[in-house]
Amino acid sequence: MAQLDRLLAQITLRGAATLRLVPDQPPMLESVTGALTPLLPTPVPPTLLEHLVNEVLPSEDGEALARNAQASFLYTVGGQHYRITVNRNAQGLNLVAEPESGGAVPPPKPPEPLPVPQPPTPARNMPVPVSPSVVVATPAGANPLAERLLKALLDHKASDLHCTTWEVPLVRVHGDLEELDGFAPLGPKELLEVMKSLAPPMAWEHYETRNDADFAYSYEAGGCRLRVNFFADRMGPGLVCRVIPNQIPDPDQLGLADPIKRLADLAKGLVLVTGPTGSGKSTTLAAIIDIANRKRTDHILTIEDPIEFVHPRKKCLVNQREVGTHTATFKSGLRAALREDPDIVLVGEMRDLETIAIALETAVTGHLVFGTLHTNSAVGTMDRIVDQFPADRQQQIRVMLADSCKAVISQILLKKIGGGRVAAIESLFITPAISNLIREGKNFQIPSAMQTGRAYGQKLMNDAIVELVHGNIVQPMEAYMKCPDKETLMASFKRAGINWDPRGDEKPMPL
Repeated sequence: MAQLDRLLAQITLRGAATLRLVPDQPPMLESVTGALTPLLPTPVPPTLLEHLVNEVLPSEDGEALARNAQASFLYTVGGQHYRITVNRNAQGLNLVAEPESGGAVPPPKPPEPLPVPQPPTPARNMPVPVSPSVVVATPAGANPLAERLLKALLDHKASDLHCTTWEVPLVRVHGDLEELDGFAPLGPKELLEVMKSLAPPMAWEHYETRNDADFAYSYEAGGCRLRVNFFADRMGPGLVCRVIPNQIPDPDQLGLADPIKRLADLAKGLVLVTGPTGSGKSTTLAAIIDIANRKRTDHILTIEDPIEFVHPRKKCLVNQREVGTHTATFKSGLRAALREDPDIVLVGEMRDLETIAIALETAVTGHLVFGTLHTNSAVGTMDRIVDQFPADRQQQIRVMLADSCKAVISQILLKKIGGGRVAAIESLFITPAISNLIREGKNFQIPSAMQTGRAYGQKLMNDAIVELVHGNIVQPMEAYMKCPDKETLMASFKRAGINWDPRGDEKPMPL
């Protein structure tokens, strides 16, 4: 059921002649005499209006709207035909809907309340999605179990919610999974009902045909958004929700050093943020992009899967495109970006050779490109990029990397003493000396160059971890377990005067 259907139904129920939706104004019903009556107490944000239209807009009329900034089409719901007229101006889309009944308007009926909770609150009456693929949390159509699960997720201040068939729902708190009290194991039927209540039509269709789907969900009752994944395994359906705060993270609270924050001032080049899944790469990138948005007067274009942090316009024009909704793939979105006059391009994930190649070309041609890779170190990132290409192209790629790459930020998340998590950040800034090493394929010498270049902001992962342990922020065992190079970490501990034996009462993990 499209969300516009509920508003259209009020035309007949209240004996009105027209429904009018204008950005940043409440929905209005117009009577036969021309009198306007607010339908809801809250205004309709432009993003929500875009979503309402895109849910019902036929594809051929969508092309007309894009071409002529206006479209008119018939829409049927509950046996009633409506003539919907849409036009676009500087403020956004405007919608006018009229029943197709030969000009006759049904006799007035006593107005019935809209299906919203009492007392009404703006956040629950009219949530704000940020993408046509983002479903809006409307309590009237919400699944009670889904509401309980999402509320429990936020009540526990957890980062993730895991629901698997025939298992009790779990949440990840400070990196550890915990079962939710008060919930029984979920059967496949219950889970499918929860999943269907969350998914927009396109994502649900994708799940039904391919048994997996990714999308973003705007959970306004909790003041956040969720990155949602649907999957199927041997037991049945399942879902994972990752909490994405509505507020852009503060770089200082994330512990980003000044050299990292200054990456937002670069005119061109390639900046990579790397680390394992769930290490906070998107959060770090969002903080850097927000600095640029506040300080520069440029065009920022992001290509994500799905859109996570939402960047409102500050000083920069920001366009955020979602893979699968606004563009077919990262590759196609990045190729199209070259014709969209961007100054800064963010690539949510550089997954394949072609995406990496186009990102490099974009950086070489004078754009500032931010991207992510799943690698454990700055040096490993260079090797990963070069190894993606055939042997006969690798020297060319080394030259392009040496000329275009400006920095590699690699990070892992560690549990803090007393609760919470903190990022250990390795930062590699490409100096002329390191650029020559990359060009000559001598990546193994980069760590030595980083140790002697701390004045440029260089920091090895082990040095970042030692600082956290020495500052009594992270336990040595936690650092040891998460560090990708355990043998070198132990040597760093000894040099820093940290006397700790990983064997303790039990054998350590193999190096």
